Order: sequence, then C-alpha cells, then structure tokens
Amino acid sequence: MSGPRIERVVTSGVFELDGGSWEVDNNVWLVGDDREVVVVDAAHDDAVIAEAVGGRHVVAIVCTHGHNDHISVAPQLGDRLHAPVLLHPADRELWEMTHPERTFVDTADGARIEVAGTALEVLHTPGHSPGSICLHLPESRALFSGDTLFAGGPGATGRSFSHFPTIITSIRDRLLTLDGDTVVHTGHGDATTIGAEAPHLGEWLRRGH
Repeated sequence: MSGPRIERVVTSGVFELDGGSWEVDNNVWLVGDDREVVVVDAAHDDAVIAEAVGGRHVVAIVCTHGHNDHISVAPQLGDRLHAPVLLHPADRELWEMTHPERTFVDTADGARIEVAGTALEVLHTPGHSPGSICLHLPESRALFSGDTLFAGGPGATGRSFSHFPTIITSIRDRLLTLDGDTVVHTGHGDATTIGAEAPHLGEWLRRGH
C-alpha cells in the first residue's frame, strides 16, 4: 500500500503522576518521507529523536496527550528542530505540570496535519486524559493511538484526569468504526489492528478499568 513511511523510535524514561513513578518505554513515531516528517510524541530523549529525523524538515511535533512521558522533551525538540509542538488544549493542565514556562499550539478534532503529500487527521479521543487524541492516516490504513488503545484493550484510566466510560465511548465511536485492517501504532508496546481489538469491546466493559 502506498503512503508515507512510518518509522518507530523507542525511548526510555519515567512516567510520573499522582505521586507515583514508573519506568516506561515509549514509542515515538515518525511519519513522512525523505524530505519531511511529523513526529508523534516527544518522549524522554530529544537527541535520539533528532538523530532519527536526520536532516528532514519537521512539520510538527504532535503530542497524543499531556502525560509527562509523552511530552517530556517536546519543547527542547521543537527548539532544536524549529518545529511547532501541537497538543489538544484540554490537556493544558497536564502540560503545565511538566512545562510550566512553555507553551504549545492548540490542535483540535478534525484538524489535518499535512505531510509528504498526505494528511494525518486528528481524532479527539478523551478518556485516558481529557485531551487525548489519535492520528488517522486513511490512505495507509494506519492509526497512531497514543495511550487510548493498545493490543488488549483501552489505556489506563485509574489515575487523575482519566475516566473509563469516556475512553470506552471514544474507542467505540471513533476507533472501532475504522476499517478492520487499520494498523494501530500504539504509544507503548506492540502494534495491533482494529479488527483484532473490536470483538473484545464487551470483555473490556465487563472488566472495567
């Protein structure tokens, strides 16, 4: 299938919220071609991400949500690569916990981020956090889900700013309606597909968060 190239960079660091901290590996996604890319989530190590970008123009650094592990080096990377940092404004409070002196560019449901002759479509999918988004690349049947959907179910909703019924609504109404062969590129861990996850909605509801 034609479309932009999708590259994964894995970085490691600490996720902190509600007084706890956890060692995590994050997926950082580069979407584009030999000339330009979009960076999805700027996690932990701006030097490693910048090395993967190489000499390409960075259209935008898009944060799928405001948890610190997904935005930890976003301002630094933006400065380094002369790129805007995009985040849904509903996660402003989370952003300011990590970067109280820095700003970001608001993005919104339905926005289109053009790169490499195509566009990533922003889907607002609250639940894991109020401003969580996913990025849909229809021509490649690809979805960048952040921490909204993983192989095996929804992202965590047991901490502050999260809500299980809301994430279920987001997944059911915004994600499971996509083509079943859409590949879900997650914020942590391995990829899955919409078709692999859709049959398990009832199990997730019974399991709860």
